[in-house]
Amino acid sequence: MIVPFLSEALKLSAAFLYGSTGEIVIEKSGHLNLGIPGVMSVGGAVGCVTVYYLLKAKIYSTFLLLFLPLLTTIVAGGLMGLLYSFMTVTLRANQNVTGLALTSLGVGLAGYIMTQKGEAALIVGKTSKIFASLFQIQSENWFVKIFLSHGLLFYLAIIIAIVTQIVLNRTRVGLHLRAVGENPATADSAGINVTAYRYIATIIGSAIAAIGGHFTIMEYMGGNWEYILEGFGWLSVALVIFTVWRPALSILGSVIFGGLYIAAAYINVSFAQTELIKTIPYVITIIVLIITSIVGSKKAQPPASLGMNYFREER
Repeated sequence: MIVPFLSEALKLSAAFLYGSTGEIVIEKSGHLNLGIPGVMSVGGAVGCVTVYYLLKAKIYSTFLLLFLPLLTTIVAGGLMGLLYSFMTVTLRANQNVTGLALTSLGVGLAGYIMTQKGEAALIVGKTSKIFASLFQIQSENWFVKIFLSHGLLFYLAIIIAIVTQIVLNRTRVGLHLRAVGENPATADSAGINVTAYRYIATIIGSAIAAIGGHFTIMEYMGGNWEYILEGFGWLSVALVIFTVWRPALSILGSVIFGGLYIAAAYINVSFAQTELIKTIPYVITIIVLIITSIVGSKKAQPPASLGMNYFREER
């Protein structure tokens, strides 16, 4: 039982890892985007419908079925990030309100898209097998089953998290982005374009999070659509706090969240107990938030300007 459990937890972790990595990129710029659940929902729906239309047009190229839906998912996520940036940077709307509105918009829009294409899930299910099998190794060995039995998008999530960690901590771009998130006025005085960094970081972060929605449908759920994506989005936001804004640490944190989320399925508990177990990641996140607040370590704190709009004329 332990091998199937670990394999399933590891597989599910990619959904949380995409969302948390994307949100970390966004929050490092000082934006608090609570629209991640909506972004993931739209990304999943758009990718799913892209596969549907490709198959309907009798396009069976593995390359196109893999990368065109991924491309449209990235574009859809980027557009959601652009909308958030336009509202909060250009129009100076409240970040919290805008993020929650984006979640409502995204979840509703995704539901509408998938309702209109009700047969999409049945057709897309065939293509999901391609995603799940690419780079997957079939073996009875326990190590292979746990770590090497997943599809392309799972390993891509880990690569993106590692690259993000390197960019944020080892490059000039990452240094500038963190400066914008910590003190935009000082960064602006140093010649860093605060508006550009916030726009670009939010667009890229949203695009990454959107891939998480696409992964959830195409790899984890086998082509089926469910509103569970919204819950995964909120868990991804909680994971950002749990891993104290570190993409590399999110890899481990996402596995823990994935294991806690599916734990009830591997033990004999009632429905009420199952729902209670699913709340554990949120409880752990609150505990981590309390501990980091008490300890006061700067490395464990969010960007100083998180959630605050920057008005250059008030500098």
